[in-house]
Amino acid sequence: MSVKHYLFAMTVLGLTLPHSATVYADANDTTLSAGGNPEAGRRVFNRCKACHNLTNSGRSRLGPNLGSLFGRKAGTTEGYKYSRALKDSDFSWTEKNLNEWLTKPNSFLPGNKMQFSGVPRESDRKNLIAYLRQATISSKQN
Repeated sequence: MSVKHYLFAMTVLGLTLPHSATVYADANDTTLSAGGNPEAGRRVFNRCKACHNLTNSGRSRLGPNLGSLFGRKAGTTEGYKYSRALKDSDFSWTEKNLNEWLTKPNSFLPGNKMQFSGVPRESDRKNLIAYLRQATISSKQN
């Protein structure tokens, strides 16, 4: 069963993961970003930057700030109004979870309010994750 099917089943049944559990738990796993090109990922991020910024602070745009993304529990950015699906989810942002999310957000977590169809090309997702890994680590200093 894929992650998105598992989460969908959990949502349909009204269940959540145990508080300390995550779908893919290792936020330090850099397997996907190691295979990506951050500079190419910066160009892919152009699709995202109308709604997201890469800082920890400041006013959110249409989507939450992405600073300190990896390892953060989903639905917890201060000052952002999340959908019920994300507030009730119990997973943290890892490269693997982000890859699943970016493939097709509404299939990964039905009921979320992100109006984005996804990044269908695997190479684009790896590049974007490599860029986000680099950019959000440096944003911890902001």
